Amino acid sequence: MILRMRLSVVVPVYNEEKNIPEFQRRVASALQAITQDYEIIYAMDPSDDRTENTIIDEMSKDRLDHPATDRIKLIRFSRRFGQPMATLAGLQYSSGDAVIVMDADLQDPPELLQQMTTKWREGFDVVYAQRTGRQGETMIKRVASYFGYLVINRVSELNIPANTGDFRLMSRRVIHEVLKLKEAHGYLRGMVAVVGFKQTSIQFERPARYSGKGNYNRFLGSLRIGMNGLICFSDSLLRISTLTGFMVIGAALILTLIRIFTFFAGISLPFGNPLLVTLILFMGGVQLISVGILGEYIGRIYDEVKQRPKFIVDQAIGFGELPAVTKST
Repeated sequence: MILRMRLSVVVPVYNEEKNIPEFQRRVASALQAITQDYEIIYAMDPSDDRTENTIIDEMSKDRLDHPATDRIKLIRFSRRFGQPMATLAGLQYSSGDAVIVMDADLQDPPELLQQMTTKWREGFDVVYAQRTGRQGETMIKRVASYFGYLVINRVSELNIPANTGDFRLMSRRVIHEVLKLKEAHGYLRGMVAVVGFKQTSIQFERPARYSGKGNYNRFLGSLRIGMNGLICFSDSLLRISTLTGFMVIGAALILTLIRIFTFFAGISLPFGNPLLVTLILFMGGVQLISVGILGEYIGRIYDEVKQRPKFIVDQAIGFGELPAVTKST
């Protein structure tokens, strides 16, 4: 059944020249089976390859078939702001009744859009894609992702579904509330959890990239994202640090009492330099970790206080009159 509502697809891109044509073909085919009123917004960090030219070529082809409207649109930033900010920019410039965020590498299969819009029509405001498997990913990244979500959901006040990314459909009222949030980190899955509303999932086997290599470090990229989930949506690490400090003090007190008892009892225990060095190193490690945790929170507070623009748009192509927003936000 063809919908009489407008859909927007937001695609953050950076160095995706080889993926764009196949992605455009598949996503346009999926959208045309759902609605005739749609837009595909590419939010692009300045790339080193021909990503921009490839997108403009796709725009030209689409205009030949549909000269009355620009269904493919491009936002180019003044510098590289990263995927989270590119996604927020795409949301801000979108005009659909529902917006779908997905990557251009085809690890987010466009064929799932039909299922997402079906769930949306059933009354769900957020439909997120949940991975049942990950093809083409290293064991290190899989293990890091598994334990990352496990820890986040143990210590966070929010429920961030495991094995999910930014691939999701959001209704217009969810987009409205997400854009009101002022967090500088742009951790979309956490921001959507903050907003709430009625949410559901669809499951899929995540395929390998269609072409090229990912732009994130296979391990450090996931670690950085996980740290945002931990620190930006929970103060549990600070409490754990404090609890660890009390445990160390308690252990030191017990050792002191044991040492006093053995001294008066005439019992000789091997309290020598090796034990002292071990204890000092342990205490130093606890202190450095605690300072590091505190520094992570302070760093994010610093980012929030500066209130720098989340992104700056160099050029927006295909929008006609821009939405009622500033070019930098």
